[in-house]
Amino acid sequence: MRHPSRSLAAWDSLTTGRPAALASPSGSREAAQRLAALQGCECGLIAPSTLHLFWDLFGVLSGRRAAIYLDAGVYPIARWGAERAAARGVPAREFPHHDAHGLLRQLKQDASGRRPLIVADGFCPGCGKSAPIADYLHCARAFGGLLILDDTQSLGIFGRDPDNSAPFGRGGGGSLVWSEAHGPDILLISSLAKGFGSPLAVLSGSERLVRMFDERSETRVHTSPPSVAVINAARRALDINDSHGDEIRLQLARLVSRFRRRLKESGFGVSGGLFPVQTLAPISGLDAPTLHERLFRSGIRTVIHHARNGDDALISFVINAGHSPDDVDRAADALAAVTSGFRIEGRVSAGSFPDGRF
Repeated sequence: MRHPSRSLAAWDSLTTGRPAALASPSGSREAAQRLAALQGCECGLIAPSTLHLFWDLFGVLSGRRAAIYLDAGVYPIARWGAERAAARGVPAREFPHHDAHGLLRQLKQDASGRRPLIVADGFCPGCGKSAPIADYLHCARAFGGLLILDDTQSLGIFGRDPDNSAPFGRGGGGSLVWSEAHGPDILLISSLAKGFGSPLAVLSGSERLVRMFDERSETRVHTSPPSVAVINAARRALDINDSHGDEIRLQLARLVSRFRRRLKESGFGVSGGLFPVQTLAPISGLDAPTLHERLFRSGIRTVIHHARNGDDALISFVINAGHSPDDVDRAADALAAVTSGFRIEGRVSAGSFPDGRF
C-alpha cells in the first residue's frame, strides 16, 4: 500500500511535542485497537518501530524472574531486545530454528523456576515456513511462560480460513488468525511498514499484558510517539484492508504464482512457497553479488542477503501487489538472460504451507 499525502486526513501538527506517556496523538488508540482486533487480540498499543517495542518489552519483563528462549532464525531486532535483557542478567538461550522438540528439551533441562519467554518470527521468509506456533505455545504453557512473536512478515498477508479462492486467507490479520491460536499468554510485535505501508509498529496481546507494558514503558516516556501523519496512514491502510484487502492479496498470490511458474519453466530453483519473498537457489559458477549486479544493470532490483549459515549470500525477489504481470515476466526474462551459459542448481520448492496448497 502507498499513502500519498493528498489521501490522508489533515493534521494541525506532526507531533504533540510530548511523549506518549503524557499524551497519545490523535487517532492512535483507535488504530491500536483496530489492529489488535484484526490480529485476534484483546488490546493494542502503537509505537514508532518494532525496535522501540522489543527494547522496551524485554526491559519490562526482565525483572520478573524470566528466561529468554530465542528461535535461532528470529529477526535481528527481536534479538537486540533480548541482548538488552541479557545485559541486565536475564538468561538468554537459543534453540534450533523451528525445532519445538529441541525447545522443550531445553526447558526441561533448565527447570530453573524462571518464566520462559519464547521468541520467534511468526513467518520466516528465509526458509519460507510458518513457525510451529501451536507447538511453541504448548511449550510456553507447560512452564507458565509467554510466546512472543515478531509478526511483521505475516501482518497484512495471512488471515483466517485460507482456501483455493483465498490462498493467503482472509482479513490479513497475521499468524495467530492463520494458525487459529489465541490466549492471554501471547504477545505480537508487528511493523506496518511492509504489509500496510505505514512506518509504525503495534504491540498486541491481552489487555493485562499490554496495560502493564503501557505503565512500565521507558520509550513511551523518553521518546516521541509516531507522527500524526503516520498514524493517519495506518488508519487509511486499515480502511483499505477492510474494503478490498482480500482482493489485493489474491492479486498478489497470482503474481507470485506466475513468477514461480516462469522460473520453473526455465529450470530455476526458488524457495518461499507463495510468500512474496522468493529466494533463488545458487547457480553454479555465478556468485550472488555478481548476479545481483547483473540484474540491477538489467533494471531488476533484488535483495542480496546472508544465507542461514551466515557465510553464503543469496538473492531474493520481493513481489508486491503494485507489480504487474509484465513486471514479473520482465524479472524472469532478465534472470534467464543474465544467467545464460551457467548451470542451474536446485529446483522450485513448494514451501510448507498448510494442506500443501502452496
